[in-house]
Amino acid sequence: MKATLKNNKSTQNQAVYDVIISGAGPVGLFLACELALAKCSVLILEKAEDPRSLLKQFPFGIRGLFAPTIESLYRRGLLDELEIHKHLKNPHSGAVQGANRQAGHFAGIPFHDGNIDTSKWTYRLASATEPSLISEMQEIETVLARRAAALGVEIRRGLAITGFHQTADGVTVQSAHQSFQSKWLAGCDGSRSIVRKTGGFEFAGTEPEFTGYTTRIDIADPEKLNPGRNVTPTGMYMQSQPGYVVIQEFDGGAFHTSEKQVTLEHIQEVLRRVSNTDVTITTLHTATTWTDRARQATTYRNGRVILAGDAAHIHAPLGGQGLNLGLGDAMNLGWKLAATIQEKAPEGLLDSYYTERHPIGLQVLDWSRAQVAIMQPSPAARALHAIFRDLMNTRDGATYMAARMWGIFTHYNLGGDHPLTGHSVPNFEFEDGVKIGELMHDGKAILLDFDSNDDLQTLANEYGDQIRYISANVKDRLTVSALLIRPDGIIAWASSNNISDYEELRKAAARWFVL
Repeated sequence: MKATLKNNKSTQNQAVYDVIISGAGPVGLFLACELALAKCSVLILEKAEDPRSLLKQFPFGIRGLFAPTIESLYRRGLLDELEIHKHLKNPHSGAVQGANRQAGHFAGIPFHDGNIDTSKWTYRLASATEPSLISEMQEIETVLARRAAALGVEIRRGLAITGFHQTADGVTVQSAHQSFQSKWLAGCDGSRSIVRKTGGFEFAGTEPEFTGYTTRIDIADPEKLNPGRNVTPTGMYMQSQPGYVVIQEFDGGAFHTSEKQVTLEHIQEVLRRVSNTDVTITTLHTATTWTDRARQATTYRNGRVILAGDAAHIHAPLGGQGLNLGLGDAMNLGWKLAATIQEKAPEGLLDSYYTERHPIGLQVLDWSRAQVAIMQPSPAARALHAIFRDLMNTRDGATYMAARMWGIFTHYNLGGDHPLTGHSVPNFEFEDGVKIGELMHDGKAILLDFDSNDDLQTLANEYGDQIRYISANVKDRLTVSALLIRPDGIIAWASSNNISDYEELRKAAARWFVL
């Protein structure tokens, strides 16, 4: 799978990878899995020697996974490997029953399961996947690293990228005193991405309003702090369980950007100020800071260097959108970059990664900014907060919030007349009980035909192993007769009458695949 450079003495006999990925977090690992699934050679360089971290484990590391992410993991046969959500009482998974069950929140304002009208989600069939569930960063990374290794991905830990040089043909990557060769470099190395900074990407956006603290502490008088989320005149504090406290102080992000050391004395001072108590901290076990700085790369690609995840966009971790956004980047990018490497990509295929994902990222950044706006300790923000609370307590309000937060309506503007085009494929169930998501483990495109049309099969055959043709009856076809499903599960073409739309199908296939 690896080529060998022979053009000069310094690089003679050195392996050339198809892609080097900077960062072995969930985004880098998932991208590696997608590339390796398409038979690309991949090397991941990760600066941390030990993938384990307290901040990745329960409760700090708990993350909400939402519909697009859950569907992606399901379609690659990875969802069943996640165990935590099966044992914890997840406020989004249905483990806790009742109409008043909290389903999520916006700026700390809860919306409830009983108010969500799922009948408005017309094309979301009863599925093998929930619209949301909880996992843990450590668990996600473990599952993805195991799959990456099984697919032949090489992961080298304790090697941070220190620089790189690209030419028209490839990229030379430096890590300390070592160098590596690849055709492409993917920066999945987080908010302080070396790849983004070295690659000269513009990172535009807005400055922070607050400093956030995630802490594990021992408290002499914990009864002075209320459990749960508490909004105060100076910020917010949340005690998920004794000793685990999250704090937001609206200091314009001053402490975080100062890069000062977080001390017990400082945390106690901030907690007292925000909680308006004289609470006493006896031990500081661990703490990290974060802000609501919202920035996004103005392009996701510079030559043979490409960004994904927090390297491409950052925002406040309110509502757990960041991980899902990054994993969505990886799912969208993987098959397109692989096709480009293997010279199976039509013109503009790789450019569509940016045109599709940048608007989704911008929506998430604005979602974060909107939450911060109504969390401000000001009369105007409190007035907005009250109005949002009323709206979210209605059926339409809760349904809208759930759909936005869980990514139910996430779609790409791919043109076409059918309302399903650009959306995630519904999990159609065949008469034998198998669902379409179970047939997508190999990462191939699918032409799904419910009417056994010979013309559709002929077209699929023209594309060889790029498009898999499936003809079968399903229990609920949703008035659809045929669909072309991209490798990432997005519908590229759909029809309720596949004979009359045959030429549109041909155009759609040519847009995403090459003969």
